[in-house]
Amino acid sequence: MTPNARTSLLTLLMLTMPLAACAQQSDAPAPAVAPTPAVAQSPAPQLVAGLPDFTQLVEQVGPGVVNVEATIGSRRTAQADDEQIPEIFRRMLPPGFQIPGPGQGPGGRRGTSMGSGFVISADGYVLTNHHVIDGADEVKVTLPDRREFTAKVVGSDQQYDVALLKLDAKGLPTVRLGNSSTLKPGQWVVAIGSPLGLDHSVTAGIVSAVGRSASPEQRYVPFIQTDVAINQGNSGGPLLNTQGEVVGINSQIFSVSGGYMGISFAIPIDLAMGAVDQLKTSGRVSRGQLGVQVGAVTSDAVKGFGLPDNRGALVNDVVGGSPAEKAGIGPGDVIRSVNGRAVNDSSDLPPIIGAMAPGTRVTLGILRDGKPRDVQVTLSELEEGAGTASTPPIAPDKPAAPTGKNPLGILTQPLDADTRKQLGLESGDGVLVSRVESAAAREAGLQPGMVILQVGRNKVNSPAALDQQLAGVKAGDTVMLLVRHRGVTRFVAVTADKAG
Repeated sequence: MTPNARTSLLTLLMLTMPLAACAQQSDAPAPAVAPTPAVAQSPAPQLVAGLPDFTQLVEQVGPGVVNVEATIGSRRTAQADDEQIPEIFRRMLPPGFQIPGPGQGPGGRRGTSMGSGFVISADGYVLTNHHVIDGADEVKVTLPDRREFTAKVVGSDQQYDVALLKLDAKGLPTVRLGNSSTLKPGQWVVAIGSPLGLDHSVTAGIVSAVGRSASPEQRYVPFIQTDVAINQGNSGGPLLNTQGEVVGINSQIFSVSGGYMGISFAIPIDLAMGAVDQLKTSGRVSRGQLGVQVGAVTSDAVKGFGLPDNRGALVNDVVGGSPAEKAGIGPGDVIRSVNGRAVNDSSDLPPIIGAMAPGTRVTLGILRDGKPRDVQVTLSELEEGAGTASTPPIAPDKPAAPTGKNPLGILTQPLDADTRKQLGLESGDGVLVSRVESAAAREAGLQPGMVILQVGRNKVNSPAALDQQLAGVKAGDTVMLLVRHRGVTRFVAVTADKAG
């Protein structure tokens, strides 16, 4: 046997021989290895049991899903032009915004809004989105069997983005309604609709999150976020669980291109059906109102107010004459629960309150000066379009020299009666910021023209009162200042160790 052959044979034997045998044939002493204690470990459970088959679900639910076509004669646009702008961006355009079509004359052309919907009762009630039929002169609904109906708009609600239609028909195939409150991230969900006019398209994905706040305009909707592929035309269609039950109404997409990017939003069916009951009765939706403006409980707010954690909604402002004011709620209070239901974030509060009927008496769990207490409040009705009007910034009165000196380097001057009236303040409320000398206050966003209303929960009505409230501030202290600027009232946190 040649030397090369012997080497190859030895290599083959070493590769196929058990490691223990190889170690025994080695002349070199084996290195000492510390014994590893045996750890008894149960096998990991199977968490995912394979991909589901949605065939039966689609066959059962599909007959109850419809196409919705709204003709809007007053819009100076055509469908082809409208499709050039992504759906979520079209919804953000100001009322009356018109998109001129090519070769369009002064009279304009009739526009068409395409969407989806689903039948919720055999006698012809259909649910879809408000933005699909908004401003429509005529709404047509087409069933999967190609029957076409002219629908009556029973009512719609812009805040919830829900519209209820009625067809003159009986014995229609219906969908089954589920419970959206039981949804959890990770669950499979299915959408059926007409993206880009491709009717009865089916897509599937998972619930990405629940209770999302998608936009300030719809702060009363705790959206279901999914990664189900949704595009223009899916609006108003059902979002289904694996039992074939409707758990949401597909409403919005987040996109920079106009197409699907993995972030879609649906209106919880529980919320939508609450609106349906009111639309059937009165043609409109009424919501409860507390009368507060709230913000997030930041880490600075936790420090400044001495809170145990950052859960809850920080009250920044209270509407005069509102239920909250009557109940003694004030800026600096932190709302932590409503009737025992936790409020973990400021965005949790509006949907909870809005879903309640005006006149409902609720118990708010709040923190005031770091101490818990319960407050009873009777809700009023939310007025649509109500909000704080923006006001121009107030210029400091230059002839009047700023007065006072405090550890935060904020110089102020008194407010006159006319300025207070312009800002909607009571007599003696607030002081005007004239100059900001410390880096800490500037970094926090304080600037001349702002009005300081409170230090923590303590009101200030003069430069001397402000300086007195700040006199005991030491390096490292975080102070919460309630300021008003351009019609917005909010707390600003300033940490004294950055001053100077």
